[in-house]
Amino acid sequence: MSIKVLYIEDNDQNMRLVRKILLHAGYEFCGAETGLAGIDMAYAEQPDIILVDINLPDIDGLEVTRRLKSGELAHIPVIALTANAMVGDKERSLDAGCDAYMPKPVGRHDLLAMLEQFLTR
Repeated sequence: MSIKVLYIEDNDQNMRLVRKILLHAGYEFCGAETGLAGIDMAYAEQPDIILVDINLPDIDGLEVTRRLKSGELAHIPVIALTANAMVGDKERSLDAGCDAYMPKPVGRHDLLAMLEQFLTR
């Protein structure tokens, strides 16, 4: 059984990088380019973990997280993967319901270690 990761990200380069890291590590990957599409995909695909960018073109990643965590998918870990690395950004992400926060640029080792941390709980 493979582990399915949903990445909600509007930047093509970031999407390609994370997809490559995850596929090479043996994860199943699905991606969405907007917050609303990501929410729909989360319900359709039932991923094991969700990575979400905070700056999205429609609703931001914090609102995506709030919506996911208020429904039947609340048990799925959500990790904020974001370039927002100013004072208070991590706290805002966690307050919105994210289970963890990882600033970009993301490294292969750090991303895989973060996923393992949640998937071995």
